[in-house]
Amino acid sequence: MDDSTAGHAGGGGYTTAAAAAAHFVLVPMMAQGHAIPMTDMARLLAEHGAARVSLVVTPVNAARMAGFAAGVEEAGLPVQLVELPFPAAEFGLPDGCENVDMLPSKDLFSNFLLACGALREPLAARLRQRRPPASCIISDMMHSWAGDIARELGVPWLTFNGSCTFASFARDIIYRKNLLESLTDDEIVKVSGFPTPLELPKARCPGTLCVPGLKQISDKIYEAETRSDGRIMNSFQEMESLYIESFERTIGKKIWTIGPMCLCHRDSNAMAARGNKASMDDAKCLQWLDSKKPGSVIFVSFGSLSSTDPQQLVELGLGLEASKKPFIWVIKAGKKFPEVEEWLADGFEERVKDRGMIIRGWAPQMMILWHQAIGGFMTHCGWNSTLEGISAGVPMITWPHCSEQFVNEKLVVDHLKIGVEVGVKGVTQWGTEQKEVKVTRTAVETAVSMLMDEGEVAQEIRMRAKDFGMKARRALEEGGSSYNNIKLLIQEMGNKQNASG
Repeated sequence: MDDSTAGHAGGGGYTTAAAAAAHFVLVPMMAQGHAIPMTDMARLLAEHGAARVSLVVTPVNAARMAGFAAGVEEAGLPVQLVELPFPAAEFGLPDGCENVDMLPSKDLFSNFLLACGALREPLAARLRQRRPPASCIISDMMHSWAGDIARELGVPWLTFNGSCTFASFARDIIYRKNLLESLTDDEIVKVSGFPTPLELPKARCPGTLCVPGLKQISDKIYEAETRSDGRIMNSFQEMESLYIESFERTIGKKIWTIGPMCLCHRDSNAMAARGNKASMDDAKCLQWLDSKKPGSVIFVSFGSLSSTDPQQLVELGLGLEASKKPFIWVIKAGKKFPEVEEWLADGFEERVKDRGMIIRGWAPQMMILWHQAIGGFMTHCGWNSTLEGISAGVPMITWPHCSEQFVNEKLVVDHLKIGVEVGVKGVTQWGTEQKEVKVTRTAVETAVSMLMDEGEVAQEIRMRAKDFGMKARRALEEGGSSYNNIKLLIQEMGNKQNASG
């Protein structure tokens, strides 16, 4: 499916009503945690009446999105991939390095962002020729250059940062008030102006990612975001109303909450097709889950970029073993995976074979979370994973690694009260080798036992998690808050386009 196809992905031309509706151009950041929700966004906009959704990709990422492209084509949705060559070599990147998870070192992350910025003129040229013309550009906040294209075309520019409103608002305050300046990593940051008390050590605050060259780029990104026409959030009103309203008042811009966007996938096949190809056969995974009692299995997964040190993985595995609870464990250890494989083969896998399933690499996470056997989710607190857990009504054990994940943990544990902390000691910076164990096997066993047992606290957490799961699903049903926001967004952008001719 490419951008030369006229009309719908499923064939046919546009109706008069569709021609008057909005044409959205989506520009995702090419990192799985950023791109996956934008494919969900594309599908939701198309399902709710957008005339066309153009999703900007590069060749490698287009290949990864083959399952998504086939799904929207089969559904007859007007979503098309706009494929642009990626100038990897020009910016010192390996040939074909078109996604953050392909970077050989975090030291090349700023090179990657600069290479993304070089897509500005090719995309602008493509959009000048597209029919119907773009009526709104929604870009990942990292792509501040997309705002220049929107202004050139005279259309609104909305930003998407893939986080919750709680963490986004905290990040905004921290940046605007320069709260991290002159503090050591252990000093406490009080986020003044936040609707509820929020305090964190500096090292656990958003904006502390240690990546060469990122500070200068981040300053430009934050400054550009203040010129956007509004923000898209993968969240829903019933969960974050206080923070949404406070954030809107602070920035004087509309915040469109249109999530949980993952709920555009309503069957197990669609859920399994999100992201990369799974490392395990879906049928085998489902068969294993079907053999377990409802609510008995703990699911352990730390996202697409987390690569955990072997020593820490051993501690985690021994904690899971000691808990005596059934588990599915998704393991990513990067270059050190052979060390982990050796440990798994040295008795661990054999000892837990009757109650433990180990997935090496990419897992069909949503499909697993929605299975009735799942009773808890141990997560790194990346927002996509957190929101998938919330949508499925599954209580969580929080194990944040870096960046806004510690703020997400605060939302889950202290405000929503649908999870328990595992007790992380210290920050695990992305792309940096971990030197010591952050969480002991005893802490893992304690957290798993506490969440999965029948105690009063655990039952309360489970009830609240189920309640938020129902609220999440209602938000995207007809008449729900996110459903109405999507309809209003399409209508407003279509009206702007018609008013400008």
